[in-house]
Amino acid sequence: MKNVSGPSWTVWSRQSIFRVALTTALIWTPAAQPTPAPPIDLHVISSRPDTVSGGDVLVKVNLSQDSKWTARLGNRDVTESFRAAAGSGQLLGLVSGLKPGDNTLELRVAGVKRSSLRLVNHPLTGPLFSGPHQQPFVCQTEANGLGPASDPDCSAKTIVQYYYKSTEPTSPFPLAEIVAEFYNPPGSFSAGFKAYNPASPPSDVAQTVTSDGHMVPYIVRRELGTLNRAVYDIQFLHQPGQPLPNPWASSTPGWNGRLVYVFEGGCGTGHHQGTLGILGGPQEPLLAQGYAVATSTLNVFATDCNDRVSAETLSMVKEHFIKEFGAPAHTIGWGESGGAMQVYLTAQNYPGLLDGILPIKNFPDMMSFVQFTADCTLVDSALNSSGSLWTQPQKTAVSGFASWRMCELITRYKIRPLDAQNCDASLPKGSVYNPTDNPRGARCDLFDSQVNTYGRDPRTGLARRPFDNEGVQYGLGAFNSGKITAEQFVGLNEHIGGFDADGRLSPTRNQVDEETLRLVYERGLVLTGGGGLSNVPIIDWRPYSDELTSVDGHPLFLSLATRARLIAAYGNAGNQVIRVSPRETWFDWNIEASSGPAALLAKLDQWLDNIAADQAAGTAAEKVVRDRPPDLQSGCIGLDGENILAEDELAKPSIQKGLGRCNPSYTVYAMPRVVAGAPLSNDILKCALKPLSAADYTQPLSADQLKRLQAVFSSGVCDYTRPGVGQQMTRATWQRF
Repeated sequence: MKNVSGPSWTVWSRQSIFRVALTTALIWTPAAQPTPAPPIDLHVISSRPDTVSGGDVLVKVNLSQDSKWTARLGNRDVTESFRAAAGSGQLLGLVSGLKPGDNTLELRVAGVKRSSLRLVNHPLTGPLFSGPHQQPFVCQTEANGLGPASDPDCSAKTIVQYYYKSTEPTSPFPLAEIVAEFYNPPGSFSAGFKAYNPASPPSDVAQTVTSDGHMVPYIVRRELGTLNRAVYDIQFLHQPGQPLPNPWASSTPGWNGRLVYVFEGGCGTGHHQGTLGILGGPQEPLLAQGYAVATSTLNVFATDCNDRVSAETLSMVKEHFIKEFGAPAHTIGWGESGGAMQVYLTAQNYPGLLDGILPIKNFPDMMSFVQFTADCTLVDSALNSSGSLWTQPQKTAVSGFASWRMCELITRYKIRPLDAQNCDASLPKGSVYNPTDNPRGARCDLFDSQVNTYGRDPRTGLARRPFDNEGVQYGLGAFNSGKITAEQFVGLNEHIGGFDADGRLSPTRNQVDEETLRLVYERGLVLTGGGGLSNVPIIDWRPYSDELTSVDGHPLFLSLATRARLIAAYGNAGNQVIRVSPRETWFDWNIEASSGPAALLAKLDQWLDNIAADQAAGTAAEKVVRDRPPDLQSGCIGLDGENILAEDELAKPSIQKGLGRCNPSYTVYAMPRVVAGAPLSNDILKCALKPLSAADYTQPLSADQLKRLQAVFSSGVCDYTRPGVGQQMTRATWQRF
C-alpha cells in the first residue's frame, strides 16, 4: 500500500530518530535563571507610607553610601536626597516633590530594581483619614500669635520663640500655675518664666539637668505653626546659636531624644481651631528633664472631642517633628481627663503613633463620658419630679459616687454633650443650629461632631446617636441594699426619660438600633481593649479626688473599669500599671517628687528602653509584659508616704476589694449604671433584656408597685449577665472615614 501523504516512517533509522529527539530537547530545554536578588529595606520613618503630608517624606535605606544604587521618585532621580546618619551606618533621605495622591519611590542597584514603596501624599491642611473637614470652622490663628489665617483651612506662618526659667525666687504656691493654665491668655508665662531675647541674653537664666545627665541652660525653643487646621506647638531645651537636632545628627545636649505628646482635657464639639495654653506651666517637669514636648489645639478635647481628628493631627505633627529634628527613641502620650481618652483610644485604634501612654485621671472613652453625664442629668430630673423626698445619702446611693455633688456638678454647669446647640462662643450665632430660626445651622452635639465615624441615621439624616437606657433599672443596687424605699425606686424609674434629637429632656427612654451599636464598637469608639492596645505600656495615674467636697468628676472607678476591659480582652492587664496618689500630688510638678508625674514618666521611659533592648523571641504584647521594671507595680502612695504595691490584688478587679491594701485611704465608688447592675467594665451601651421578675429584688414590693414596674419595663429589664447588644472587641486599626 502506497503512502500518498509523505515519506514512509518505515524508512527512518533509529539513529535518525535519536538525532531528531536530541536536537528537539536541546532546542526546548529552558536556560537556567539567575536567583533574584533579595529586596533591600526601604522604610518610611516620618509616617506611614499612606499618610505622608506636605510633599516630602523621610526614608531610610539599608545600603552603604558607596553602593552603585539609585533612587527614583516616579521619573525623577532623587539619589542625592540620601546621606549617612551619624553613628548608624544607614542612609536617610528627605525626599521632596511628591505629587498629591499616589507616588512610587523605587530603589535600583546596578540597574536592577530591588525595592519600591507606594507613598500617598496629602496636603498640610489635611485630612489624612478622619473624613471630610467639619464645617463651618472658625480660625483662631491671631489668638495664638500667628497673625491672620491665609486660607479657609486656617493656615498661617510658622514662628519660633524662646523663653527661659529665671533664677529669681517665685511663689511657692504650686496651684498658681494650674490656675494660670485656665485663666491666663495664650502665650503668657507661668510663674518663673520670661521671654528670652537672643540678641540680649539675660543674666538670670536657670540651669537644669536632663534625664541623660547634661546640665544645660533652661532655655526653651518654641515653634508654632499650622497643620490639619490646628495650631501646633513644639518645645524643647535649646540655646540660641547652638546647632539644632536634625534627622542625621539628632543628639544635642538639650534634647534627650524622647518626645512627649501632650493631650488636654474637656469634651467640646469642634467648629473652631482652639487656643494653646501658657508657657512653662504643667509641661515644666517634662521640659526640665530634656524631653521634647509637642501638642496642638486639636489635641485639646475641650476644642473638639473627636479622637480621629486628634490621632490624625498627632500623626501630622509627629511627622513634621521627625522630618525637622529626627525620629525620637520613644513617643509617649501624656493626657489628663479628656486627654486620657485620647491616649487610650489612639493606642487602640492607631497603633504606632504612641509607644507608651501615661493617662491621668482617665475616662476610657467618649461613650463613658456621655453615659455618665446623661445618666446624672436624667436621674436629677427624675428625683425632682418623682414625688418622693430624697435625702443626700439616698441620692448618693443612686448615683454610686462618693457624693451626690458629682451629679450636681454636671447639672449645675449644664454639661450636656448631647445638646445640639452646645457650640463654642467663637462660632457666630447666625451659623448655629436653632430648631425654629436656623434648622440648617451647625449642630454642636458630640454625635454630630463625630458624624464621619458614626455615619448618619438613614431615617432622619442626623448623626447616629448611640445613647440607650431601655431596661436600665436606675437605683437597683440602692434599693436591694435597703438604702432607698420601694416607692422611691419605682417612682424614680417611672420618671426617668431620655433625650430628643436636639439633646433636650424627653419623657421617653432612648433606644438605639443594632447597626449603630455595631459601628460604634467596630470602629473603636468604645475602649474595648482591642486593636493595638495590648502592645503599649500604660501607667494609669490617679490623683485621688473621689471624696473631695469640691468634686472634680474623675472617680477612681474609671481606672478599674479600664483594667477590667483589658482583662476581658486579653485575660490579663500586664501592660497596665495603676498608680493612685494623694490629690496634692496632682499640683506637685516638682521633678524630684517620687510620686509625681516626672517620676512616673521616668519609669515609663525605662520600661520602653527595656522593650527596645529585648531581642528575644515573643510577640510585642509578650515583651511589654515581661519588660516592665520589677519595681513598677500597681498600687498607691499611702497618706503617710508608704509605697503600697497591690498588683496581685488587681488580678480580678472589683469594687468590693478596690485596691486591696490601699482601700483605707482610697475607697472605690461606682457610677449610676453600675448601681443599676452593669459590670465593672461599664462598657455596655445597650443591654440585653429579660422579663422583669420579682425574684430579682431582695426588698419587698407591693403588687401595685410590681405592676407599675411592669408598665415601665414592658419590653424587659437589663440582663447584665449577657454581653451588650452589638458589643464586640475592636479589631481593625487605622480605619479611614
